Amino acid sequence: MFGQLSALVAMSSGDQRLDAAIRLTCGRALQLPPLPVEVDLFDEKADEESVVAAFAEQFATDVSEVGDNQRARFTTVLADKAFRVAAAVFVADFVPRVRAGFEALGLGHPVGDAVDWDHETDPAQVLVAEFVPAVARLHSLDPLTTEVVRLRGAIAHNCRLCKSLREGHALDAGGSEPLYAEIQAYEHSEQLSAAHKVALRYVDALVWTPSAIPVEVARGVRKCFSENQSVELTLDVMRNATNKIAVALGADAPRVASGTERYMVNEDGQTVFAETV
Repeated sequence: MFGQLSALVAMSSGDQRLDAAIRLTCGRALQLPPLPVEVDLFDEKADEESVVAAFAEQFATDVSEVGDNQRARFTTVLADKAFRVAAAVFVADFVPRVRAGFEALGLGHPVGDAVDWDHETDPAQVLVAEFVPAVARLHSLDPLTTEVVRLRGAIAHNCRLCKSLREGHALDAGGSEPLYAEIQAYEHSEQLSAAHKVALRYVDALVWTPSAIPVEVARGVRKCFSENQSVELTLDVMRNATNKIAVALGADAPRVASGTERYMVNEDGQTVFAETV
């Protein structure tokens, strides 16, 4: 998994100047050290860079507030490059969060300092085809905790599709609509476990305050979860947050008109849709 993170850091939007604008913008928005860049941006920015930088800032700060006008400008200036560039924004946005989470939990450094730049591989393809299923194949956490964490991320990013989905293994392990309804105000929940609440506080910290993860939040994670579980928990937050790409591009419509849709994550880490529940 750490090798995949390093590989994603080395990948490009297809334009070194855009990469630099994206990474520096995300670092500034998150108040975290940005990912490495290859070029300096001393001269005047092109219109494309300004549009992408503004998109990256909103993406990192609160993706649910990407408006129709900003989305239209982004997709217009980038045309068929929009998905690849949005994936590059996601990497610049979330890998620094993962680094901050690992540091707060005393888990070491998931990404090395040396970068073997890869200008050819599309990060969007690697995220979808490799990273997401690889994280889904981790099973240190129980299915219900994994689902509770996923749904908190869905609420944070206001992903309509993610909020409409229910994972089957988690339902079989005790998940239910009354329990999931309490995720919104989880601190007052009587159904969510103490460990669930610890995990959700960590999710919130990675999503909203990654540069200032409270000591008590990190302490709670270390107390309730093993090292392997803590690694998986952190990577789960990143995996779930790939929904930010769909939200930012307006591609997060649910597959059902009402209710929720059951799905399963199979042994290969792939999503298999089942039925409406």
